[in-house]
Amino acid sequence: MALSKKPVNGMKDILPEEMQIRDYVQGVIKDTYRSFGFTPIETPCMENIGNLSSKQGGENEKLIFKILKRGEKLKLDQAKEEADVVDFGMRYDLTVPLARFYSNNANDLPAPFKALQMGNVWRADRPQRGRYRQFMQCDIDILGEPSNLAEIELILATTTTIGRIGFTDFEIHINERRILKAMALYSGFPEDAFDTVCIILDKMDKIGKDGVASELEKEGFDTAAIEKYLGLFDGVAAADNGLKYLADTLADYLEDGVYENLQEIISAVEATKTAKFELVFDPTLVRGMGYYTGTIFEIVMPQLGAACGGGGRYDKMIGRFTGNDVPACGFSIGFERIVLLLMENNFKIPTQPAKKAYLIEKGYPSDKLVEVIGKAQAERAEGKQILVVRMNKNKKFQKEKLTAEGYEEFEEFFNK
Repeated sequence: MALSKKPVNGMKDILPEEMQIRDYVQGVIKDTYRSFGFTPIETPCMENIGNLSSKQGGENEKLIFKILKRGEKLKLDQAKEEADVVDFGMRYDLTVPLARFYSNNANDLPAPFKALQMGNVWRADRPQRGRYRQFMQCDIDILGEPSNLAEIELILATTTTIGRIGFTDFEIHINERRILKAMALYSGFPEDAFDTVCIILDKMDKIGKDGVASELEKEGFDTAAIEKYLGLFDGVAAADNGLKYLADTLADYLEDGVYENLQEIISAVEATKTAKFELVFDPTLVRGMGYYTGTIFEIVMPQLGAACGGGGRYDKMIGRFTGNDVPACGFSIGFERIVLLLMENNFKIPTQPAKKAYLIEKGYPSDKLVEVIGKAQAERAEGKQILVVRMNKNKKFQKEKLTAEGYEEFEEFFNK
């Protein structure tokens, strides 16, 4: 039987044209984040299954690629449940691995620690446009900073990066998990129903307000509570300052300082941003991860019609490893979706060096070949990109393919 030449469903081969764009985007991301003081790190692609299934990753915990025990440890005939045969899993994001990394290495790291991490993650998800089962994530996190300086720096670093890649007129939506909780309590939902209410609210952009009301009714919630809850969103829409409206309305349910903290973030970012974007308070923003404890934010690009990255504060995660909570906040760029948009818009790398091809006819004398290679080396030293290849019989087709790859100049060497 012939071997399959297609990649696994939900994963893809990356051709040279896309790879060049990916390398360029990664370069812009790394250079910009380093200018904000973030330090690159790396974590393994696998984690202990207990870390990944600790009820911190929300719906993503249902999408873990799990790894069987190996050798003598794998005893299928004695297995009664999944834990008997599984010990590791492929990471579904970079945040849980970062928390483990920090917990293991905190004594060797500065405080606060500004981490930059780029790497592939894996989710057993349903593939669709811009969504794969293996994809690159680009995260920055600040660990050990309790103040909103962390949120301000993360939003500015991320938006500066997106602006340098070439995007304008995008939006950063921002909200607070404690505001979401106060809204639910104010409306009369039981405190233990908070997660259920938020999961339904998270669908607002897809099913609308009527759809949210219908799903809340199906869960058996009181009609008066549902009407009071949805009325809050009407109030935000009608108010000149939606955040201030909610802060005043929820005063008896909202923790002290939440409004001031979020307003300070918004004001500081608006006053110091360098990219062209709008910062929007969005009371429907939930973020699905179970580990968020405070501020949450998301990148929205009109061209994509979907989120293109996000993050927030997760002050309780590291304590799950060490027993002592450490303030933590992070932001992840939707790398794959950014690359997709650039590819669809025929993006051209602005700083790409000149590309030149040397085509050498078959049988070209070896002494002269050395001279040609030496000439290529000299041009490479000047910063040019030189390809040295044998000339094909169908030279015209060969040059057409090279031109499509960005080669603008050709030099031919014939056996004469």
